[in-house]
Amino acid sequence: MDVVNRFLNGIHSALVTEELEDLNKAVGASKEDMERLRSKYPNCPESLIYLLDKIDGTYWQKYGDTEICICILGSDMEEGRYPYYLLSAQQMLESSEEEEDISYLLEYQDDEEAVDSKINPEGLLPGTYIHFSDCMNNGGTSRLYIDFNPSPEGVCGQIIRFSHDPDEFKVIANSFDEYLEALIDGGFSYLEDFDE
Repeated sequence: MDVVNRFLNGIHSALVTEELEDLNKAVGASKEDMERLRSKYPNCPESLIYLLDKIDGTYWQKYGDTEICICILGSDMEEGRYPYYLLSAQQMLESSEEEEDISYLLEYQDDEEAVDSKINPEGLLPGTYIHFSDCMNNGGTSRLYIDFNPSPEGVCGQIIRFSHDPDEFKVIANSFDEYLEALIDGGFSYLEDFDE
């Protein structure tokens, strides 16, 4: 999993010392959680499995006596420095159980860009997506999903970014690997000079 290793090496270089020390305490997901994730989502990307095998989440995740809350992911948000947390395997399983309704956005014909045409107009249905990341403000403003039920224009495994105010669902990569490559190619700029 070359892309994941390059991503992790880049993250280790980009994080400030205190965050890096905390991240180094992280371990991989339990065998049981990984089996549940694979069983529920047989199309789950191997690169996500490999990443979770190294770090089982960074969103208020407890490792031994240390609870970490470190943003290591990013998106295409124009603000540039807009980091995201990696959810744990268990958090992914729990948060991907509810339907993510997009019908309210499809009603606004004046804003055709509110829902990317690559996204199934039925929305993100339970069992058809993995919610794998929340933005720095606990997911209220933006979330990231792996979509296994795209429209005919999309591809299975595409990465969707939801952002709020104005609400928008947009495909930002065709796969999890492509998503990680974009973060690497961007030089982890979403972590630069970021103060929580």
